[in-house]
Amino acid sequence: MDRGRIPLCVAVFWAALLALSLASNGFAMEQMENVRTPAVAGSFYSANPSTLKRQVKEFLREAKQTPVKGRVRALVAPHAGYVYSGVVAAASYEKMPRDVRKVIIIGASHRARYRGASIPNVSAYRTPLGLVPLAPEAKRLAESPGFVRLDQAHAQEHSIEVQLPFLQVVLGDFEFIPILLGGGVNPEKLAEALEPLVQRGFFLIASTDLSHYYPYETAQNMDSVCCRAIPNLDYEAMKNCKACGWVPTVAVMKVADNLGWTGTLLDYRNSGDTAGSKDKVVGYAAIAFTEAVKESKGERKMPSYTSDQDKSDLLKLARSVMASKLIDAEIERPEHPSKLLQENRGCFVTIHKDGQLRGCIGTIEPVQSLVDGVESNAYNAAFRDPRFPPLSARELDDIDVEVSVLTVPEEIEFTDGKDLLSKLKPGVHGVILSRGGRRSTFLPQVWDQLSNPQNFLIQLCRKGGMSPNCWQDPDTKVEVYEAEYFSEHDE
Repeated sequence: MDRGRIPLCVAVFWAALLALSLASNGFAMEQMENVRTPAVAGSFYSANPSTLKRQVKEFLREAKQTPVKGRVRALVAPHAGYVYSGVVAAASYEKMPRDVRKVIIIGASHRARYRGASIPNVSAYRTPLGLVPLAPEAKRLAESPGFVRLDQAHAQEHSIEVQLPFLQVVLGDFEFIPILLGGGVNPEKLAEALEPLVQRGFFLIASTDLSHYYPYETAQNMDSVCCRAIPNLDYEAMKNCKACGWVPTVAVMKVADNLGWTGTLLDYRNSGDTAGSKDKVVGYAAIAFTEAVKESKGERKMPSYTSDQDKSDLLKLARSVMASKLIDAEIERPEHPSKLLQENRGCFVTIHKDGQLRGCIGTIEPVQSLVDGVESNAYNAAFRDPRFPPLSARELDDIDVEVSVLTVPEEIEFTDGKDLLSKLKPGVHGVILSRGGRRSTFLPQVWDQLSNPQNFLIQLCRKGGMSPNCWQDPDTKVEVYEAEYFSEHDE
């Protein structure tokens, strides 16, 4: 054999291997190209993941606390560099319900000129905090009249991108639809296209700053028009509102108007208040739109075994645990606990603020006395619920504390999803789902926010990191319990 030649079989092998490698790399590159990479990381906000997460959490802690009534369904938030508008944006995101999993962000194009509402043909957006996938509904919406696909319009645009790190910190995992508006978009028509998605659970965000580069006092006067018109759904006054995201904002207003939501101004500042000079400023507003929380039609069928004195003792104990951490107060344990308070019971402590969840931790199984359970769960709900920043001293007067006392869970046998739905009692049953080492529960009170049984179970699956339809599979263990719950608001 000629030592200078490569055997044919070896050559074929290496050629095939090289072709496979190139094909694989091409596929990987194609997949990477299908992700929209960040355009303003390192300029508008930190490109370092740990620094960025820390900054967002600091903004959320520093955000202005404005009370709202009902469940927040939409926000107006600014999109400047975080040093200028981060604390105002945080005032919006601090109010966002933590169970949201689908979001629509509407921004106005600052760089590209075109007509229509563009949804990019990408699978996800990347930020320093990770990937945010587009919702499957994005593709269908992009095929609707008035929508276009112009990926280059999104490539360097900041108005949508800067919202994502706040959402990643507040929500964790979620899907979204990015809509970037060019010219010729009718906000009323856009609202009509989005309303069906909103009614199926999508959360709306309009990305906008207000007036640009006027002297401080002039800007304040100009921006006051917007700050009154937007939450009041005053379209006539909006004609005099100067905002780069005017059409996105009016579209969100139209949805709010059609669905009967109420607007609230959460915060207003301009760059002269935050990090810039007062010669030429940019205005920023945080606004929330809320819907009234519907009362559950279910009855509380669990008899009341807890006396008024026991309820008072447990609520005082829970609040004093929080106060002891924040303002060096004494923990108020019952001096002479009743027999019930000494029994081993499952229990939860829930914190609400402005009608929205602010923390909730508990134990389902009866592993410790009711007094000990309320004490430990109160501390954990206030300071260790991973969905929320730790409770602060300034929030103590604004929260409502609730205690739930649970019955022992009982397993439900079922053949399919329809059979399970027939056995559930909305408004009465708390539900536990267990599958593959994962477990999650919703207290009976959650029916007040998720009154549709299928949606209730889908969200419970998602809470536990399970497939959204896991509740329909008989291999999923389903347990139910009842709860007697009472709050400071009831007293």
